[in-house]
Amino acid sequence: MPATARTATRRRPRSALLALVAALLTAAALGAPPAVAGEPARGPVRTGPVPVPAAALTEVTDFGTNPSNLRMYLYVPESVMPKPAVVVAVHWCTGSGPDMYNGTEYDTLADRYGFIVLYPSVTRSSKCFDVSSPQALRRGGGSDPVGIKSMIDWVTRTYDADTGRVFATGISSGAMMTNVLLGDYPDVFAAGAAFSGVPFGCFATADGSEWNSACSGGTVTRTPKEWGDLARGAYPGYTGPRPRMQIWHGTQDDVLRYPNFGEQIKQWTNVQGVSQTPAGTDTPQSGWIRTRYGGTGDRAPVEAVSLQGVGHNLYAQGMAARVLTFFGLDGSGPAPQPGACRVTVSVNAWNTGLTASVTLTNTGTTTVDGWKLGFTLPAGQTVTGGWGATYTPSSGAVTATNVSYNGRVAPGASVSIGYQAGHGGNSAAPAAFTLNGTACAAG
Repeated sequence: MPATARTATRRRPRSALLALVAALLTAAALGAPPAVAGEPARGPVRTGPVPVPAAALTEVTDFGTNPSNLRMYLYVPESVMPKPAVVVAVHWCTGSGPDMYNGTEYDTLADRYGFIVLYPSVTRSSKCFDVSSPQALRRGGGSDPVGIKSMIDWVTRTYDADTGRVFATGISSGAMMTNVLLGDYPDVFAAGAAFSGVPFGCFATADGSEWNSACSGGTVTRTPKEWGDLARGAYPGYTGPRPRMQIWHGTQDDVLRYPNFGEQIKQWTNVQGVSQTPAGTDTPQSGWIRTRYGGTGDRAPVEAVSLQGVGHNLYAQGMAARVLTFFGLDGSGPAPQPGACRVTVSVNAWNTGLTASVTLTNTGTTTVDGWKLGFTLPAGQTVTGGWGATYTPSSGAVTATNVSYNGRVAPGASVSIGYQAGHGGNSAAPAAFTLNGTACAAG
């Protein structure tokens, strides 16, 4: 069916908007009765799969399969880049796509950096996203994730968007949906950022209820592998790269309790195949503790920010810019996107030792200026020496950092490094690699 676009009215002043979103979040949390979300007035109608008006929030209808009757809102900047990235910004309970547009800065950041912002909007009475039904927790199973995937497909077709640079971020219910989307569609999303959420599958129910009190209360705990298996089980048989995850949570969250922060870290470090021991810890600002896993740069496989003394409504101005840095959309430095690097490994093993020769190829379009190659050694292996890089630590989640003569890798160029290791019987090569925190293709 042809798509229809309806242009929304101009937004309210930003200060009023921030007050509105704070009030909505405080009153609603997740399980509160729905508030009346002010949907924008409808403007001119456009038909056919054509681009929407620039620099205006626009509703698109008839975008594809939509089993739960979601609404789709889109913001395309005037200076949209060729093959633009897409950010899916998912609202909280009792909110809407226009509320998410009005209450966050992703549109103004899109004006600066040229990406497209997609705002899904719930129509069910609770205005909460479905993160609990069996249909929502499997790829192509139905409900909200399928509708959101249809929206993404519409955008990538209409704007020739970069399918390797699709991202999700959300607040509260939208944070839980971010976790669900990354589990259901690991081949679609490059990374996600969840503000006050819970792990994939934590909110699962079998009785049709949208609410899971055990999960919201922080009493659902699992091992990292159990959490990882839940996420992997949404798309059985998938063996490709997994999305990176940024997790935000307040220590005084009384709606989705703080233990959910640690459970998300367990899940996504396991999904990424990196150690639960932070590779780096810092304090970006007073009261914040940021830990990074599997890498120490801005695009580590997993990044987690704990906000001391902060409750459920933690989102504030400036956080969206930090999300973009994690996504790699702010131009803050060279960072290949998924598929922009390839690693091949050959192993020569003997009774208790091995040597591994590693070739890293830059398959992207920009020069990598300084690199860190992350990988996890199989159990029982310990690096005893190496060449072409420095290797730390000697076991577990290892980071190989360039030396002075091979830090720049031009598009299409390769660099060869290697290491010697002892082993206790398992002489296999690492299963996956990340370049500056971004997953590389193998072979």
